[in-house]
Amino acid sequence: MIAEFNWWLLILGILVGAVLTWLVLVESNRRDQEQAAEELAAEAGWIARSLGRPQVDAEVAEEVLRAHRRYLGFPPPDALVDPAELVPLAGPPDPTT
Repeated sequence: MIAEFNWWLLILGILVGAVLTWLVLVESNRRDQEQAAEELAAEAGWIARSLGRPQVDAEVAEEVLRAHRRYLGFPPPDALVDPAELVPLAGPPDPTT
Protein backbone atom coordinates (compact mmCIF):
# COMPACT_ATOMS: atom_id res chain seq x y z
CA MET A 1 0.00 0.00 0.00
CA ILE A 2 2.86 2.40 0.70
CA ALA A 3 4.29 1.85 -2.81
CA GLU A 4 1.02 2.87 -4.50
CA PHE A 5 0.80 5.97 -2.30
CA ASN A 6 4.36 6.92 -3.28
CA TRP A 7 3.42 6.70 -6.95
CA TRP A 8 0.48 9.04 -6.38
CA LEU A 9 2.76 11.46 -4.56
CA LEU A 10 5.23 11.32 -7.47
CA ILE A 11 2.50 12.00 -10.04
CA LEU A 12 1.06 14.81 -7.91
CA GLY A 13 4.52 16.36 -7.48
CA ILE A 14 5.15 16.30 -11.23
CA LEU A 15 1.78 17.92 -11.93
CA VAL A 16 2.26 20.63 -9.30
CA GLY A 17 5.78 21.31 -10.59
CA ALA A 18 4.53 21.58 -14.18
CA VAL A 19 1.75 23.99 -13.16
CA LEU A 20 4.14 26.18 -11.16
CA THR A 21 6.64 26.24 -14.03
CA TRP A 22 3.90 27.22 -16.46
CA LEU A 23 2.71 30.03 -14.16
CA VAL A 24 6.22 31.45 -13.91
CA LEU A 25 6.95 31.26 -17.63
CA VAL A 26 3.57 32.35 -18.97
CA GLU A 27 3.98 36.00 -17.92
CA SER A 28 7.71 36.41 -18.43
CA ASN A 29 7.42 38.50 -21.61
CA ARG A 30 8.11 42.18 -21.20
CA ARG A 31 5.54 44.80 -22.04
CA ASP A 32 6.05 48.25 -23.52
CA GLN A 33 5.07 49.87 -20.21
CA GLU A 34 7.95 48.09 -18.46
CA GLN A 35 10.61 49.70 -20.64
CA ALA A 36 12.37 52.79 -19.36
CA ALA A 37 12.71 55.87 -21.55
CA GLU A 38 16.49 55.34 -21.70
CA GLU A 39 15.96 51.86 -23.09
CA LEU A 40 13.88 53.21 -25.97
CA ALA A 41 16.92 54.70 -27.72
CA ALA A 42 18.86 51.46 -27.32
CA GLU A 43 15.95 49.46 -28.73
CA ALA A 44 15.64 51.86 -31.66
CA GLY A 45 19.33 51.39 -32.47
CA TRP A 46 18.95 47.63 -32.29
CA ILE A 47 15.93 47.74 -34.62
CA ALA A 48 17.79 49.93 -37.13
CA ARG A 49 20.78 47.56 -37.14
CA SER A 50 18.75 44.36 -37.24
CA LEU A 51 16.62 45.44 -40.20
CA GLY A 52 19.74 46.09 -42.23
CA ARG A 53 18.07 48.72 -44.39
CA PRO A 54 19.72 52.06 -45.08
CA GLN A 55 16.34 53.84 -44.99
CA VAL A 56 15.85 53.08 -41.29
CA ASP A 57 18.07 54.91 -38.86
CA ALA A 58 17.92 54.88 -35.07
CA GLU A 59 16.12 58.24 -34.83
CA VAL A 60 13.30 57.14 -37.14
CA ALA A 61 12.98 53.84 -35.28
CA GLU A 62 12.80 55.72 -31.97
CA GLU A 63 10.00 57.94 -33.33
CA VAL A 64 8.10 54.84 -34.44
CA LEU A 65 8.53 53.24 -31.02
CA ARG A 66 7.28 56.40 -29.29
CA ALA A 67 4.25 56.48 -31.60
CA HIS A 68 3.61 52.82 -30.86
CA ARG A 69 3.78 53.47 -27.12
CA ARG A 70 1.24 56.32 -27.51
CA TYR A 71 -1.00 54.04 -29.59
CA LEU A 72 -1.00 51.39 -26.87
CA GLY A 73 -2.16 54.03 -24.38
CA PHE A 74 -5.36 54.67 -26.32
CA PRO A 75 -8.55 52.73 -25.55
CA PRO A 76 -9.42 49.95 -27.99
CA PRO A 77 -11.11 51.24 -31.14
CA ASP A 78 -14.82 50.71 -31.69
CA ALA A 79 -14.23 50.22 -35.42
CA LEU A 80 -11.16 49.99 -37.61
CA VAL A 81 -10.49 52.94 -39.89
CA ASP A 82 -8.79 52.82 -43.28
CA PRO A 83 -5.37 54.53 -42.86
CA ALA A 84 -5.99 56.48 -46.08
CA GLU A 85 -8.92 58.24 -44.40
CA LEU A 86 -6.94 59.43 -41.37
CA VAL A 87 -6.27 63.16 -40.97
CA PRO A 88 -2.70 64.13 -39.98
CA LEU A 89 -2.11 65.76 -36.60
CA ALA A 90 -1.97 69.58 -36.51
CA GLY A 91 1.34 69.80 -34.61
CA PRO A 92 4.37 67.69 -33.92
CA PRO A 93 3.92 64.66 -31.67
CA ASP A 94 4.55 65.06 -27.96
CA PRO A 95 8.14 63.82 -27.34
CA THR A 96 7.53 63.19 -23.64
CA THR A 97 5.30 60.15 -24.29
